[in-house]
Amino acid sequence: MRRRIWQLSLLVVSLAASPSGVAAQESLQAALHGALQRDLEQVADRLDGVLGYAISDLSTGETFTRLPDTVFPQASSIKLTVLLELLRQEQEGKLSLEEKHTIRRKEMTCGDPEPILNKLGDGTVSMSLRDLAVFMIVLSDNSATNILIDRLGMENINAEIQRLGLKQTRLRRRMIDLEAARQGYENVSTPREMMTLLEKVFRGDALDASHTEEFLRILRLPKPTEQSDFRRAMPADVVIADKAGSLDGVRCDSGIIEVAGHPIILCVMTTYLHNDGEGEHAIEEAARLAYSYFSRLAKSSPYGRLIP
Repeated sequence: MRRRIWQLSLLVVSLAASPSGVAAQESLQAALHGALQRDLEQVADRLDGVLGYAISDLSTGETFTRLPDTVFPQASSIKLTVLLELLRQEQEGKLSLEEKHTIRRKEMTCGDPEPILNKLGDGTVSMSLRDLAVFMIVLSDNSATNILIDRLGMENINAEIQRLGLKQTRLRRRMIDLEAARQGYENVSTPREMMTLLEKVFRGDALDASHTEEFLRILRLPKPTEQSDFRRAMPADVVIADKAGSLDGVRCDSGIIEVAGHPIILCVMTTYLHNDGEGEHAIEEAARLAYSYFSRLAKSSPYGRLIP
């Protein structure tokens, strides 16, 4: 009898001294979380400039942030708000994506370093608003973007941004408007707000089901590698729905990375860059680290064992 009591006592002490299965799993995952956070911070610290990010697992809510509420210039990433308003206006019957627009030379953006539409004839080509949106997102064509901004109304784009509860995100000027930029009118957002915008779209809180799918379809279209910092960081079979942006001294990219089982929103922004190439490399490295982390979670048991 005494031996039995002694054995039970040892069992109780053992259980009290060691964590439960759930606690052990949480401890392991917390350690992995901390390792990624440290790696991301090192990427930011090494950069000769300012880097902020917001990363969120859409399946669990797990997040990583640095300077999440700091306002950064968005460059072409702000075109996400133009695409959103285009689809909202079609959803409300204010326009059709099949509406035709004849391309005129007088509409072309002066100073565009990567012109596409201005290589076409004057009045010889008509494109649908959907086609213009594809040019805007896939090729980052600034003339296509400005045509859409004029058709939608800048005030309407900003009203939709406000309706979604985004307080710092603003479209303040047309693309390549250097005079407006000199006066301080920059297109801006924060890592957290761009993450929020994409999450609202992904969850169907910004558009109805069909227009949500159209937003994501356009955003998923393959882009030239120079138009997606995330694409260069990940395997070719990973589906990426993003919009990168670049200005002198500024690089950023925001999008949804469709990791199986753990889709993530990834928003990385840099400014005050001493070297633009280093900014691009920092974004790629942050994206590579995030993908490695979440894809590992998707393939592993709660204890970290890889399950075939």
